[in-house]
Amino acid sequence: MGIIKCIGILTSGGDAPGMNAAIRAVTRSAIYNGLTVKGIYRGYKGLITGEIQEFKTQNVSNIIQQGGTILKTARCQEFKTPEGRKIAYETMQREGIDALVVIGGDGSLTGARLLAQEFDVPCIGLPGTIDNDLYGTDTTIGYDTALNTILDAVDKIRDTATSHERLFFVEVMGRDAGFLALNGAIAAGAEAAIIPEFNTEVDQLEEFIKNGFRKSKSSSIVLVAESEITGGAMHYAERVKNEYPQYDVRVTILGHLQRGGKPTAHDRIIASRMGVASIQALMEGQRNVMIGIENDQIVYVPFTKAIKNDKPIDRELVNVLHELSI
Repeated sequence: MGIIKCIGILTSGGDAPGMNAAIRAVTRSAIYNGLTVKGIYRGYKGLITGEIQEFKTQNVSNIIQQGGTILKTARCQEFKTPEGRKIAYETMQREGIDALVVIGGDGSLTGARLLAQEFDVPCIGLPGTIDNDLYGTDTTIGYDTALNTILDAVDKIRDTATSHERLFFVEVMGRDAGFLALNGAIAAGAEAAIIPEFNTEVDQLEEFIKNGFRKSKSSSIVLVAESEITGGAMHYAERVKNEYPQYDVRVTILGHLQRGGKPTAHDRIIASRMGVASIQALMEGQRNVMIGIENDQIVYVPFTKAIKNDKPIDRELVNVLHELSI
């Protein structure tokens, strides 16, 4: 691989607040360092269909405050095939793109890793997902904003829960990771969080009821991570209706509400730092790494590590929630 003169940038998978801040940072940092930038629309799909445009500084003006992604995003089945990736690589050659910066979650980074492997293309990943489930970084782009959205929603639900003396199950996103549910529960002063990480260990509902959550409170809020492992909020509401019919139960599923909105200062800052770091990494000859932040320092995490390793939940947080919910 020769000298890098032109980089492509794409967003892939689920959108996350702060992706635009990252696009802006990558674009401007690349231009500042004398590189040409090409924006690839609709993720890997755009790499196959050739939906590509050169980006100048003004292309990324006034986007730092917007949620979603100006480059759009799409799931792309074709890119999962070797034939699809070959077409994508041919598009890159035709467009003169020497390296790729991919902003997305583990599926997106897996795509980048395969492309890098098969065609020797330098790829740098930025962790853009509200789930915070990528190994090697303390936080992902979009996680803080989603957490604040959950907080806002639960604060409002609590008003109703208290007025009616009800038990509310609030389902939050996170796929198979409980970060949003657990930290959301701590921040919102919820009584419990049901998360996939602990589902095999204990019956989380029984624990919660057994701990006598109604001893001193007339209403309760439990955050449930959406996951096939937990079964989601509806599953638990059904169980309560059957096993503990004395409780008045309600369910709120926050859904895609959590993905949108203006990114918080924190998400804008980490997206900006990671964006600049991605260009630095390419200039240093790094490849096939995800940019992470650990203890407020930029780190390079090999794709294989970031994708393969499960990010552990801090058990200390579970104790915090448990002690504060009496």
